[in-house]
Amino acid sequence: MAAKVELFVVSTPIGNLADITLRAIETLKSVDVIACEDTRTTGILCKKYNINTRLISYHKYSEKARLGLFLGYLEEGKNIALVSDAGTPTISDPGAVLVKAVTEAGFKVTPVVGASAVTALLAAVPRDKDNGGEEFCFVGFLPRKKGQIQKVATAVQMNTVFYESPHRLLKTLALIDEVVPEIKIAIGRELTKKFEEIIIGTPQELLQHYKNATLKGEIVGMFYVAALRGTKRG
Repeated sequence: MAAKVELFVVSTPIGNLADITLRAIETLKSVDVIACEDTRTTGILCKKYNINTRLISYHKYSEKARLGLFLGYLEEGKNIALVSDAGTPTISDPGAVLVKAVTEAGFKVTPVVGASAVTALLAAVPRDKDNGGEEFCFVGFLPRKKGQIQKVATAVQMNTVFYESPHRLLKTLALIDEVVPEIKIAIGRELTKKFEEIIIGTPQELLQHYKNATLKGEIVGMFYVAALRGTKRG
């Protein structure tokens, strides 16, 4: 096997297409194929930066089915880039199955770092260093069932970052309000885009803020381990 044969795990912008790195562009241009969640979404990025590499769909429903295809490419000496629709693959996005299989097959996996909604939110919200503010955990998307959501909220021991879908946010906030109404939550939406907003408050304060809002796009949030006074930036 040629030493240069690699799977590159490439971070892509979470909203603003200008946030892609020079290294990511060079990598996407140089590989033989790009494995992506949605060829239409990645196609927009590729068109902007004149990337003409072949795109192959690779999403959560085809993760296992397409392992043989991509391992075959690597065995032929072809390099692959793995991207998700936004952000870093394998962080609540497809890719972990492929990374595991590629590693076990003896090929190199190389991260090409870049945008992440998790770090974007953490960089923009106040955190109290003296009260464990530098520590955090990431739990991915919150569970769907009422009891499970409430269990996560009541078990917070450090700042806890999570993802949530826009159509579920109000329901989730209402469920949290039932069990820990005093908890402070930071919510970031449309991060890096024109209508970016980051707001901090109790579940009830957030419900009031969003009650007439049209929620869309990716949402990232954080449970505070220690209460902070509600602030807003948008």
